[in-house]
Amino acid sequence: MTSRVAVLGAGSWGTALAMQLARLDHDVCLWARDPEQAEQMQRQRLNQRYLPEFPLASNIRVTADLDEAVSHGQRVLLVTPSHGFPETLERIRPRLDADIGLAWATKGFEPGSGRLLHEVAEELLGAEVPLALVSGPSFAREVAAGLPTAVTVAASTPDFGATWASLLHGSGFRAYYTADLVGAELGGAIKNVLAVACGMADGMSLGANTRAALITRGLAEIMRLGKALKADPRTLMGLAGIGDLVLTCTGDLSRNRRLGLALGRGQSIEEAKAEIGQVVEGIKTAEETMRLAERHGVEMPITEQVHGILFKGWSARKGVTMLMERDLKRETE
Repeated sequence: MTSRVAVLGAGSWGTALAMQLARLDHDVCLWARDPEQAEQMQRQRLNQRYLPEFPLASNIRVTADLDEAVSHGQRVLLVTPSHGFPETLERIRPRLDADIGLAWATKGFEPGSGRLLHEVAEELLGAEVPLALVSGPSFAREVAAGLPTAVTVAASTPDFGATWASLLHGSGFRAYYTADLVGAELGGAIKNVLAVACGMADGMSLGANTRAALITRGLAEIMRLGKALKADPRTLMGLAGIGDLVLTCTGDLSRNRRLGLALGRGQSIEEAKAEIGQVVEGIKTAEETMRLAERHGVEMPITEQVHGILFKGWSARKGVTMLMERDLKRETE
C-alpha cells in the first residue's frame, strides 16, 4: 500500500531515501532548508549539489516550506545532521501525533549533552508518539543508484518498526526491524568516529593489519558503552553495529573516513572539511561520545585519541603510536 511521506532534509542521504520511497510508489514531499536549492531541485529534477547523476522521480516534490512538507505526510522521516535535529523537531512538533509518529535517519548525538536522539524526541513529543530510527550500512550514492542495501529499523513499538520497514522494503532494499533503539543509535553514531581513526591510519599507509585492528578494537569500545547503556549486544553485532562500522571504516564514499585520510596525509581539519564539502558527523560525535564515556566510566582509547586529534591539536601519527604501545591486557573482559 502506498503512503504520503515527508522526508525532511535534502542532503545526499535524505534525497537517496526519498528516491527509495518513490521507487516503491509512495508520494514523497522532500524538504530542503535552502529555498534556492529547493527551487533548483524542483525545476531541474536533480539534486545538483549532492547526487547530480540521479534524476528525481515524478512522485517526489521538493519544497522549502517545512509546514507544507509535514502537512503533506502520513509519515515523517527526519534526515537532518545531528546538530539540526533538535531545532527541526521543535519546529514540527505541533504537527506530530501518535498516528503519524516520527522516524529519523540521523546518526549522532545531541550536541552539548551527549543525549541519544530518541531521548530528545521523547522529551519534546511525549511518550505517546511512536519513534523509529533507520540505520545500517548504507552509502547514499549506492541507494540512489538502486544497488542492493540492507538496513535496520529500530523502533519504540513493534508495530511502528514494522510499518517503517514495510515503507522502505523492496526494489533491492531490505529492511529489518528491532526494538533496540539504544543499540542502533550507538552503532550508527560511534562508527563515524572510528572511521576517522581508520582513515588516519590508511592515510599514513600503516597497512591492512592496522585497519583491521582498529575496526575490531573499535567494536569492543562500542560494545562496552552499549553494555553501560543497556543496549542489546545482538544489535551491535548486526547491520546497525558491525555492518555499518565495517562499511564506514573501509569505504571511500564515507566522509568520516575521507576526513581521516586527509589528516593522516598531513592536511589540516579545515582543509579536509573544505575538500569534502559536506557535514562530517564524526567530528561532533567524537566530542559527544567522550562525554558519554566519561559519564558512564567507560574506557574508549581509540575514541579518546580521535577526540584529542580533532579538538586538542594532538598529532595523528603520535595518536596511532600511543594506541599500539598501550599496556598488555586481556582481549576480552
